[in-house]
Amino acid sequence: MIKRPERIKTGDTIGITAPSFGAFIEPYSLLIDIAEDNLRDRGYRILEGKTARLGDGIGISTDPKVCGAELMDFYKRDDIDAIISAGGGELMNETITYVDFDELKNYKPKWYVGYSDNTNFIFPLVTITGVQGIYGPCINGYAKVWEDTENDTFAILEGTKSSFKGYDMFVEPSKEEKTEIEEYTTEYLKAPYALNAKRQLVSYVHDGKKLIPANGAEIKMKGVLLGGCLDVLSNLVGTRFDRMKEFVKNNPEIIWVLEACDLNPMFIRRSIWNLREAGWFDTASGFVIGRPRASWKEAIMGADQYNAVTDVVANLGVPVVMDAEIGHIDPMLPVIMGAQAEVNAKGNDFSFSYS
Repeated sequence: MIKRPERIKTGDTIGITAPSFGAFIEPYSLLIDIAEDNLRDRGYRILEGKTARLGDGIGISTDPKVCGAELMDFYKRDDIDAIISAGGGELMNETITYVDFDELKNYKPKWYVGYSDNTNFIFPLVTITGVQGIYGPCINGYAKVWEDTENDTFAILEGTKSSFKGYDMFVEPSKEEKTEIEEYTTEYLKAPYALNAKRQLVSYVHDGKKLIPANGAEIKMKGVLLGGCLDVLSNLVGTRFDRMKEFVKNNPEIIWVLEACDLNPMFIRRSIWNLREAGWFDTASGFVIGRPRASWKEAIMGADQYNAVTDVVANLGVPVVMDAEIGHIDPMLPVIMGAQAEVNAKGNDFSFSYS
């Protein structure tokens, strides 16, 4: 049984720590202040760790030992009720070298929120410690005008909703205007998402022989939600943080929720193959794949964001829903990793319903 942390409430304390990137440069150094004020206005106390605004590390806020020690301390402390990561980054894998996930089993479960590089903590939190985590916005995300992403994340934290629908519009990278920002004004930092495209899910069902386009057919998946950023997961395979043989044995149905940040289509394909061959997908009941940031509508030698996944998992005989709003392309739908859920998809609509 994967434990769900208690909901948080007005007066509770949210800890901000940076086991990955710290909020030390603009706009993050400005966003963290606005975000913390927004959370205080909602009734929460804020406890900011000493790593939160550091930037003297390589790919992370500071020395991995310091990051790991603060993360362990924040999780174990009774005066911190939930943790929101200060940011993503590149080398949080070096931080978890100094995190004892088995020791964390002895402490009261608490919500941890973050995405991207924070997969390094959330994935083993679920698979080793046995505690659910929220794959959702880091602290800078709460500085803007709150929309579905931010409201849904706090609906999870506060325990006010159990079913979440996908979002109709998104910010398509190819249409996103690239402008030089000379000065980060408050109006710019608080601006809502510049939504410019309608969601178009690409879904597949298995006909007994191969994956074929769903063509509007209803898809239902049930199981434990698991996954995160593929850039990170492919590097955890075979390490001491890979306890997937035992986890798969104890969880006969896993819905894999995956997305990629910097990977090109070939790298996505190799990474999916790597996880499959390591046995991670042995009990897969389906896949929900987020829009890939770097590989969006890109192709290399015949490999694209779709067949990079479908060709490799076709032999598993389970449905695949792609281009969902999970991950790095705004807005992102927060996901409770480790939760029992039902995923429903039909046409361009999909939802997560939690047990």
